[in-house]
Amino acid sequence: MLIRCWGARGSIPVSGREYLRYGGDTCCFEIRTKDDHIIIIDAGSGIRRLGNHLLAENRHDYTMIFTHTHWDHVMGFPFFKPIYQTDTRIDLAGCPFTRSSFKEMIASVMSPPYFPVNFGDIEADIRYQETCQETFQIGGMTVTPIPISHPNQGRGYRFEEEGRSFVFLTDNELTYRHPGGLKYEDYRAFAKKADLLVHDAEYLPEDYLLTRTWGHSVYTDAVRLALDAGVARLGLFHHNQ
Repeated sequence: MLIRCWGARGSIPVSGREYLRYGGDTCCFEIRTKDDHIIIIDAGSGIRRLGNHLLAENRHDYTMIFTHTHWDHVMGFPFFKPIYQTDTRIDLAGCPFTRSSFKEMIASVMSPPYFPVNFGDIEADIRYQETCQETFQIGGMTVTPIPISHPNQGRGYRFEEEGRSFVFLTDNELTYRHPGGLKYEDYRAFAKKADLLVHDAEYLPEDYLLTRTWGHSVYTDAVRLALDAGVARLGLFHHNQ
């Protein structure tokens, strides 16, 4: 599998010279499977650049997986140009949480008076899959969800293909258990022996004194999880603005 990060920030996108190294866009990842499926994780502001890149490649068929729908993970969806083209097909996958359906939850991102184009008017062919608990397949890749510890709930994912594994746990507070969240030991087991773990690491220890219960982790806790789980590589993610 090939993995690209198109947005690594948390909460809000930022700009300025001090953000050039890691970029200023919010959460968006791209995975290319061995059989050339395109998987998009979250639709933060980084998805705008990804959309332009995919159109330049003449690629119009994707699976888009959502961890949750806080603004920094969905704000880019209305600006993802492929959704306005009739030859685009997208399989949207995620958990509806408090909404009656996953479709309703995503449609709320593009609704008046917040955006001039209604979700029902976009031209792409969109299909929906609820992925709250069960493992599912995308081509030859196995995808397993896990509840994250975050306000309003969410899901992390483990992606496995031909013996290689990538675990994505954004917006996961390891030292405070939110409703629906799991114990530290559960996340350790979920990430065990992963080739790559990308985990929320928004705060410095001194920041956490004021931000405990906000749904994000201190970078030292992400490092501890990686060591305890025996992962090969760790990516620190969801950088504080």
